[in-house]
Amino acid sequence: MSKTRSASRRPVATFGSRTDVGCIRDHNEDSLVVTPPLFAVADGMGGHAAGEVASEIAIDVLAQRAPEHLDAEALGQAVEEANLEVIAAASDGRGREGMGTTLTAAMVEGERLVIAQVGDSRAYLLHQGSLQQLTRDHSLMADLIEAGQITPEEAKTHPNRSVITRALGSNPNMHPDIYEINVHAGDRLMLCSDGLSSMVEDEDIERVMAHTSDPQRCAAQLVNEAIAAGGYDNVTVIVTDIQGFAEQRKKKMARKTKVHIGIVAVLLVALLGIAGYAFNWWINTAAFLVEEQGNVAVYTGVPGEFLGLKFNHLDHATTVKVDSLSPTVADRLRNEGVTADNLEEANALVDTWISEVGGQANASAEATSDGTTNTESTEGTTSNTTEDQSKEQA
Repeated sequence: MSKTRSASRRPVATFGSRTDVGCIRDHNEDSLVVTPPLFAVADGMGGHAAGEVASEIAIDVLAQRAPEHLDAEALGQAVEEANLEVIAAASDGRGREGMGTTLTAAMVEGERLVIAQVGDSRAYLLHQGSLQQLTRDHSLMADLIEAGQITPEEAKTHPNRSVITRALGSNPNMHPDIYEINVHAGDRLMLCSDGLSSMVEDEDIERVMAHTSDPQRCAAQLVNEAIAAGGYDNVTVIVTDIQGFAEQRKKKMARKTKVHIGIVAVLLVALLGIAGYAFNWWINTAAFLVEEQGNVAVYTGVPGEFLGLKFNHLDHATTVKVDSLSPTVADRLRNEGVTADNLEEANALVDTWISEVGGQANASAEATSDGTTNTESTEGTTSNTTEDQSKEQA
């Protein structure tokens, strides 16, 4: 029976996982943990009630002892403690003598990846569509390949291809290999037991990882590929999409956006304040003249209404009769009114009209006076002429 631990310490990555017994085995000795930022795969050895116990113990201890944040030394220490616990379990009856397990543990935080590796479970990284194996197998085949004694193709059918040279549960002085790697947003990390890597070629793994966007579907599809190829072993896969600093950049951008919105809001309020002050100054200094009850009236503010509100009030009414003004001025006073920049200018217009009206009255009076004098003079002349003619006749 396999054991899966899935929880989230902190939501730093998007991931998917699947484990399957395969087509040949009658029980699953694989275990896994997905508790971001920690991910791990363990492949137990030793048969029923042994290998699965070893992998479960290793995963339990790792999940409890792994650091909360990225720390290569602390992650390695947690793996070593898991090793000691597997050894102890073989002695105290929780498992069987000779049981063991591989363990590939990874922690992802920001754009840093730390891996602790024991055995032949693997970690791969897909970067810009290209797949790379990050870990080195602790196996006889890996040693023979590095020594140039066999080829990778020959290792696939070698009779000792299952021999592991390092595992948890055998040596209390065991130390894992530690890898510290820079990764980038958009990269994809994959951990697997050898039930995948021994059954599916790397190019096929690359194809599935590159073309299956959802990590859960990707993990499931990789397991399906291993089963379709024969499924000779248990197969476990974890797929994790690296978020990098995308979340931090998103939060930073959100903070910048809020700051910008705040600045715009302050500027808008300031502009509205300035506009309000300017409008208030305008309506308090502007003036206009209209007709009221036949006379010229002087108002401060602006004529008309806005949204049912009036921004003017009567300053004073004058004694200037609108009918006494020119037809053009009188028409404007009766309709749209005559505007002025300020009250002083409006009063000056009134004074001008008063002068004009007074001048016209005086001119009319002078014209009437001259007409009367001339008439009297003519009448006098006529009278004198008549008197002269009478005297001549006499």
